[in-house]
Amino acid sequence: MESESVVGMVAIPAGGLIEPAMAMALNVHSSPGVYALLLGAGVSIASGVKTGWGVVQDIVGKVAAVRDPDNPDARSEAMADPETWWEAATSEPLGYSALLAAAAPMPASRQAMLAKYFEPEEGQDDSKGPTAAHRAIAQLVKRGSVRVILTTNFDRLTERALQEVGISPQVVSRPDQIKGIKPLTHSQVTVIKLHGDYADLEQRNTVDELDTYPDELQQLLDRVLDEYGLIVCGWSADWDKALVRAVEGTRSRRYPLFWSQYGQFSDAARRLTSQHDAAVIDGKSADELFTDLVSRVEALDRLTTAPITRDVAVVQLKRALPDPLRRIELFDLVDQAVTQITDRSTPEHKPVLATSATWADTFGSNVRGYRADSDTLLHLLANGVFHDDGIHDHVWQRAVERLVRLRDTMPNRYNEHLEKLRHLPALLATWTIGVAAILSHREELLARALYRPGWAAPHSGHDRQEPAWYLNPNLVLETEGMHDMHPSRNGGRLLYPQSNWLKDTLREPFRLVEPSDVAYSEACARFEFLASMAAMDTDIGFRAYPWVGEFFLDSFWGYDSNGLAGAIETELADTWPLLLAGAFGGELPRARNALTALTEWRGKHGRKW
Repeated sequence: MESESVVGMVAIPAGGLIEPAMAMALNVHSSPGVYALLLGAGVSIASGVKTGWGVVQDIVGKVAAVRDPDNPDARSEAMADPETWWEAATSEPLGYSALLAAAAPMPASRQAMLAKYFEPEEGQDDSKGPTAAHRAIAQLVKRGSVRVILTTNFDRLTERALQEVGISPQVVSRPDQIKGIKPLTHSQVTVIKLHGDYADLEQRNTVDELDTYPDELQQLLDRVLDEYGLIVCGWSADWDKALVRAVEGTRSRRYPLFWSQYGQFSDAARRLTSQHDAAVIDGKSADELFTDLVSRVEALDRLTTAPITRDVAVVQLKRALPDPLRRIELFDLVDQAVTQITDRSTPEHKPVLATSATWADTFGSNVRGYRADSDTLLHLLANGVFHDDGIHDHVWQRAVERLVRLRDTMPNRYNEHLEKLRHLPALLATWTIGVAAILSHREELLARALYRPGWAAPHSGHDRQEPAWYLNPNLVLETEGMHDMHPSRNGGRLLYPQSNWLKDTLREPFRLVEPSDVAYSEACARFEFLASMAAMDTDIGFRAYPWVGEFFLDSFWGYDSNGLAGAIETELADTWPLLLAGAFGGELPRARNALTALTEWRGKHGRKW
C-alpha cells in the first residue's frame, strides 16, 4: 500500500503530489482570472483594524459604560457577551443597524464613530493600512490572475491596496448595487463585501444577521462559487451560516479548492474541506500565503515568457511616456530591468572574495558583468529621462534606490574592492540619469540624483550619506583594477581611468538621443563637474572628495566663460535650477563655497592625481 503524508486535512501520497502551495501557484498561473478569493478576518488582522464583530463588541462596551458610569466593570462585562447584555438592556436582539442607530443616530456622527475603527489616525498614515497580504493580492489583480474577491470584512483595505497600484475596483457592498454592476468577466476586479461596508447600515454581523443573505446577494454568491475556483484565507467558517451553506452547496466539478488555515480548524471548516477534497495550506499567515503566491507565479512567468529585448523595451517606453494610461506599463518596464540586475548581483554571480592571484580577473569579470546586466536599464534611463517632462522622475529615482540597496547587507567574508563594486549598477544608473538630464536641459533633476537616496554601510555607525559621496566612481571602481582592464589605446596608463571608462561604456545608450560625440563628451564633463561640486558640499573634511575625472583637463575646465569653471561661476544665482530644486540646501553661498572648494582641490592636486 502506498505510504501517505498528511498536509493539513488532506492526505497526499508521498512522492505523488506536489505540496498544496505549489499546486495553487501552478493553477493560478495556468488559469488567470479563474480563481476567486474568499477573504476573512485573518487577512486584515495584521493591519490593526478591528473585525466587524470586534467593532460591535467595542461599541456595546461603550454603551454599557455610559449607561452605568458608576460601575467600573460595566464595559468588560458587556463585551464578554454583547448579545446577552444588549437583549437584557434593550429587550431587542442585537443587530448592527440597531446598535448604530442607538449609539450614533445621525449619519455624520455614525461616520465619525466608525472611521476611528477603520481609517488611519490623523498624522499616522501608516496606521490601519493595507497589509503585505492586501498588497500582494493587488499585484495578483494587476497581473490578471484574480478578478473576483469575496470578503467578509467591513474594512476598505483591499480597495486601498488596489488603488495604490492604480486599479479602481468595482465594489459591491449592498444588494441594491448588484443589478447595475458590470459583468464580472468585463471588470478588472470586483470586490464583493458579503457582510457590507463599515459605513453602511446594511451590514451583517451578528449570528442572526449572518443566518441568511438577501436574495440578490445569494444569487451572485452562488454564481461565483459555481463559475470560479476558490482560494480561502482567513475565514474560520464559525459564524457565517449563510456562507457555509453556500460553499456546501457548490459542486466540485470545475476547479480545485485551496484553503489556507493558520491555527485550529473549526468543525465547519473541517467539514467543508473534506467535502470538497480541498488542498489545505496549513501554518501560513495571510501575509505569507499571498506574498509567496506572487513570488511563485512570477517565477513561472520567467520560465514561460521570453525576456523582452533591449530595443523592444526602448520602443515600448517611448510609446508609454506620453500616455498617462500606460504609466504602469512604463513603471513595469523599468522595474523589470532593475530586477534583471538584482537577480544576478548575488555572490554566486558576482563573487566578493578572490585570492591575490585571481583578484584582477575577478574584478574585471564583475565590472563587465554588472555593465552587461545593466544594459537594458541604461538604455531605458537614457531615453526615458531625455524625453520625459518630469512626470516620471519618481520612476527613474526608484531604479537607483533599488540598486543602492544591493549593498544593504554585508557578506561574511569579502574583498573590499569587490564588495564596493556592488554599487556599480547604481553608479551607472545615476551617471546615465545625470547626463540625460543635462542633455535635455533638466538639470534640476540632479538635485535628486546627487542627494538621494541616503545610504550608510551596514554596521558602520556612520550617518547616511548622499550619492555624490558614496557613488563617487573613484570609491566604487578601484584604480589599479581599472588600469588593468581599461588601458589607453596606446597601451599606457590613463590619467582618469574610471571617468574614461564610464564615458566610453555609456556612450551606446545615448546614441539615439545625442548623435554628436562632442556634445555627449561635454555633457559627461559637466555632470562630473556638478557631481563634484555636490561632493564638496560638506563640513566633514575627508568627505570632500570630487569625482576626479576628465573634466579636470584644461580642454574642459577653463577659467573664462568658455570653460566649465567659468561658465558655472557665471550661472550661480538664486534662480539656478539646482538651487531651486534643493541642491546645496537651496542656499547660494553653499553652492559658491562648493565651487571654490573644488577649484582649490584641483589647484592642489590637478594632474598629479
